[in-house]
Amino acid sequence: MKDLVRLRTSLKEEIEIVLNAQAKMEAEASQKYLAMASWLDRSGYEKTAEYLYKQAEEEREHFLKIFKYITEVGGTALTPTIGDVQQDFVSFKNVFELALQNEIAVTNAINKIVAKCREVNDYATEEFMMWFVKEQREEERNARRALELFELIDESAAGKFTLDKEIAKIGE
Repeated sequence: MKDLVRLRTSLKEEIEIVLNAQAKMEAEASQKYLAMASWLDRSGYEKTAEYLYKQAEEEREHFLKIFKYITEVGGTALTPTIGDVQQDFVSFKNVFELALQNEIAVTNAINKIVAKCREVNDYATEEFMMWFVKEQREEERNARRALELFELIDESAAGKFTLDKEIAKIGE
């Protein structure tokens, strides 16, 4: 049966596999940002929490974009199972250190998909992935900017209040 399904799509199985893996990574990123936002909310960083709630929604949109692409081109999109997500964080700054690490991992994964598309001559999927390449430049820049703000603003009580306001403005 699987061979018959493959005849109905130009999507190569190895590309479908990496796209499903990327969809899962995007869904996991959404959940991670949601947990970060919740922690920030509990810790009194309301404006930054709202920023990360928006990030969580954006990552969910990224997941759906890939998921729908797989089905659009005749592949089988797999609903990912998300494991446990970190709920507590060492510090305000640690949230953004982890966010940057996550964004770099996503960028690396997207680059591997593009490389695989080139390897198997899947130009349609490569073109689709270019949107994500551009998006990741922005995502990494925003995460780096948040960490830069911690270098510019001390973490005293007044500094934390200022950081909460300034981080929330990133990407506006």
